[in-house]
Amino acid sequence: MFERVNADLGSNWTLHDLRHTAAYRMSRDPKIPLVDVQWVMSHASVTTTQLYMTPTGDEVIENVMAHPARQEAHAAARQAPPPAPGYSSESLDVLFGRVTQ
Repeated sequence: MFERVNADLGSNWTLHDLRHTAAYRMSRDPKIPLVDVQWVMSHASVTTTQLYMTPTGDEVIENVMAHPARQEAHAAARQAPPPAPGYSSESLDVLFGRVTQ
């Protein structure tokens, strides 16, 4: 069956290629521990399984490009602590440039 599909598609995929694809996809799932992937793949060492976690160049670029947006979202989610007793929130906002006049 596999040879017929390869012939129809003009490809040369092997069952081992499918094994690599399965390992790659499982290792990228944050809900599957890497040691579970190791067990499924019958790897003697988890370092063999870790090879599937090496990011591609495109993934590295995508993560680096998304970094500023994540930092901005993280900063926006942070709430300023309440002012110490005796200080006015409005005065502190003006003092630290959080409000424009």
